[in-house]
Amino acid sequence: MTQKLTLLFDLDGTLADTAPDLLSAHNHVMKKFGYKTKNIDEIRNYVGKGAAEMIGKSIWSSAKKELSKITDQKIKNEMIKEFLDYYGKNTVVKSKLINGVYEFLKWAKSNNISMGVCTNKQEHLAIDFLKKIKIYDFFEYVSGRNTFDYCKPDPRHLTSSIEIMNGDIKKSLMIGDSENDTEAAKSAGIPMILLKDGYTEKKIEQLHHDYLIKDFIGLEKIVSKYLNDWSQSLYCFS
Repeated sequence: MTQKLTLLFDLDGTLADTAPDLLSAHNHVMKKFGYKTKNIDEIRNYVGKGAAEMIGKSIWSSAKKELSKITDQKIKNEMIKEFLDYYGKNTVVKSKLINGVYEFLKWAKSNNISMGVCTNKQEHLAIDFLKKIKIYDFFEYVSGRNTFDYCKPDPRHLTSSIEIMNGDIKKSLMIGDSENDTEAAKSAGIPMILLKDGYTEKKIEQLHHDYLIKDFIGLEKIVSKYLNDWSQSLYCFS
């Protein structure tokens, strides 16, 4: 009997470096509504919690005295809509896959490993992005910020996705780059593979992880270890 493994991936900063296109959308909104633009390093720290928090955090950090503007729900909604509209049309202009992603996904698929994406991106934007960057067909399921009534760091974002994929939480791995991923995985009791230099303000030592990787090159060795361990465990109890 072949041991079935489920891999869950974050998207932004994990499967792809999406910061350049998110920066373009962010700065488009900032210019239109009269706020200062950001640089690429600043925007990497805002990615992962959704458009609303990205915009709100950006304004809060650069214009505290204008906080009243962001508390105006109408203006906030207009900014979010503008961001989503612009980004939706420009998702894969400068974004690119993290080194080794395509080759790893091919390997995992050939080894009968179930794969899904758990992202705090809007679900339709995530699916559209994955299709445009030509890796959508590798995944059995994609869940976004608006798929459930909760999202990362809530562990149910991971556990619900695994359940829908007919997976086993005890035979699953999470691959991500930020505290949203690590906190969700830790709470769910799922081993965590963390990418260095992720979209987060926190230091590596502040983030829970079982393995630390630079990119996806050689990741199959780590995953194979889990496959072998689980297969041996299955054999012992068979």
